[in-house]
Amino acid sequence: MILVMKNNISDAELGSVVQEIENAGLHTHISKGEEVTIVGLVGDKSKIDVTSLEANPSVEKVLQVTESYKLANKKFHPDPTGFAVKNTYIGPGTMTVMSGPCAVESEEQLLTIARAVKAEGATILRGGAYKPRTSPYSFQGLEEDGLRYMQTASKETGLATICEVTSAHAVESAYKYVDMLQVGARNMQNFELLKEVGKTNMPVLLKRGLCATIDEWLNAAEYIMAGGNEKVALCERGIRTYETSTRNTLDLSAVCVLKERTHLPVIVDPSHATGVRAYVEPLAKAAIACGADGLMIEVHNDPAHALSDGPQSLDFDQFHSVMTDLKPYISLANRTLA
Repeated sequence: MILVMKNNISDAELGSVVQEIENAGLHTHISKGEEVTIVGLVGDKSKIDVTSLEANPSVEKVLQVTESYKLANKKFHPDPTGFAVKNTYIGPGTMTVMSGPCAVESEEQLLTIARAVKAEGATILRGGAYKPRTSPYSFQGLEEDGLRYMQTASKETGLATICEVTSAHAVESAYKYVDMLQVGARNMQNFELLKEVGKTNMPVLLKRGLCATIDEWLNAAEYIMAGGNEKVALCERGIRTYETSTRNTLDLSAVCVLKERTHLPVIVDPSHATGVRAYVEPLAKAAIACGADGLMIEVHNDPAHALSDGPQSLDFDQFHSVMTDLKPYISLANRTLA
C-alpha cells in the first residue's frame, strides 16, 4: 500500500501520518520527489485502518500495491535510484563500466588489467575471488588472497572494486577489502546469503538467476533491501533457453521491463550472457539503447590462457576498440561515462 500525499504538506503533517502508521506496527518508506511525496507501507496492512488514512486531510489518495516486492517497486519510489561506489557512481545520467577478469589469478595479472581498463574509462574493477563453478575440478578462485590483490589494485589505480560472494564467510571477508559485493546468478535465491548481504550496507550487484522470472529477481532484491540495504543494482546476464549458439540468451527486454517496474539501476553483462567475445560489442550497444545504467565487460591480459571464461574475455586492444565505439552510443543516450 502507498499513500500519495497532498502537495505542500508540512514536515509536521507528514510526521503525524508516519507516526500513525508506525504505531500500528508497520514500517514506512518515504520518497520525496519534485512534485509529490509518497509514503510506502511495509508490513501487514490488516493492522491499520485504511478508511482512516483515506480520510486524513494530508493524504491525496491511497493505492494498493499488488506486487509482492515493495521496497524495490517503482510505485514506492518513482524517481530512479543512484548511489556512489567509492569515487564512482551508478544511476541516472551515467554509464558505469565494470571491467576485469572473471577470476583473479595473481597480483601481477590483476594490476596489469586494472591499469588497462582504467585507461579506457572503466571505473569499477571486477574480479572473482570466490568462483562457483559447474565442475568441482574447475578453478575455484584465490579467496582471501584474491581479495587482498583487489584491494592493492584499488589503492594503486583508484578504481572501485567488486567481487562475488558465495557464503556468509565470503561476505565477512570481502567486506574488509572491496567496495561492492556481487551476488551471482547461482545464488540469486540463496535467501540466507541475501539476508547477510542486506546487513552490510555495501553496494550490491544482484545478478539474475539462470531461469529466474523478473518478479523472482525483484523479490530477491527485496530480501536485500528488507535487511536495510537499499544500494542494490540489478544485472541482466542472460537466461537459459533452448538456444545453444550462445552460452545464455541475453534478455534485453528485461531492461525495459525493469525500468517500468523498479527504481533500481540496471547493469547488463554481455560477456557472461553470450560466452563469445565477438558478440560483446553489439550487445553492449543494444543495452545502452535499451536504457541500461552500466555494463560489465570481461577483460583479460591473455584470454587464451585465462583460468576462467577466456573465450568471452576481451584483450586490451579489443577493449580499447569496444570502448571507443561505445562512446557515441553513450552520448546519444544522454549519458556520460561514470
